[in-house]
Amino acid sequence: MDTSYQGGVNYEEADNFQRLSQTVASNIKKISQNVSSMSKMVNQLQTPQDSQELRNQLRQIQNYTQKLAKDTSSMLMDLMKLPTDQPASKLTRDRLRDEYMATLNAFQATQRTAAQKTKEDVRKVKAQTIKIADPFALGSSNKELVEMGDTGVRKQEQLTMQSERELLELEERERDIRQLENDIMDVNQIFKQLGTIIHDQGAVVDSIESNVEFAAHNVENGTQELRQAVNYKNKLRKKKVYLAIILFIIVSIILIIIFNR
Repeated sequence: MDTSYQGGVNYEEADNFQRLSQTVASNIKKISQNVSSMSKMVNQLQTPQDSQELRNQLRQIQNYTQKLAKDTSSMLMDLMKLPTDQPASKLTRDRLRDEYMATLNAFQATQRTAAQKTKEDVRKVKAQTIKIADPFALGSSNKELVEMGDTGVRKQEQLTMQSERELLELEERERDIRQLENDIMDVNQIFKQLGTIIHDQGAVVDSIESNVEFAAHNVENGTQELRQAVNYKNKLRKKKVYLAIILFIIVSIILIIIFNR
């Protein structure tokens, strides 16, 4: 005998709802904390505190938070598909949905800011690399470099090595930009999926409201029919009373005539 459903309560669904809601709430808290840390790191970009280590940490936390957001989105969509007859469960589900959407908005805004700053850095590095690669951009001519001898050659080699390092850094930052843009698109897709579910649930609500209106209409019609039946019954009862009175009068008259004789 299946004992998972007793007294009108599906305990298995209730357990799933409880488990999913707790996990989603915990993940939302983690995402919010990560977004706060990311925001502080992004604010340090293009400042004296900026460093490659900082950018590596930002990349790591961004990648982890992106994966956590995707997992949380899947769990939240599963949660929203579960039937919830209890008002408290509906309130919990709607609250988690709103909190997740707000957290996701903050995450995406931080991603956009990081991408914008990285793009600005790339433009600066490109401009600086062009100047370093061109000896004439430094105010030196080939004649001056020749006159400087070995010192000029070493200086040019150092500048070339610096240019190569910055080119490597440039490529890495361009990869970061592409990754951030892809992640931003993924977040947009999450918004669309959640929006579709919310829209579908809204259609279900409209359908329920229509059914309620239809039921109310039927109840009203039933009430009118019942009222008519009661009126008809009252009229029939009155007729019976009148007939009984008339019959009593006739019988009385007949009895009076018989006794008078």
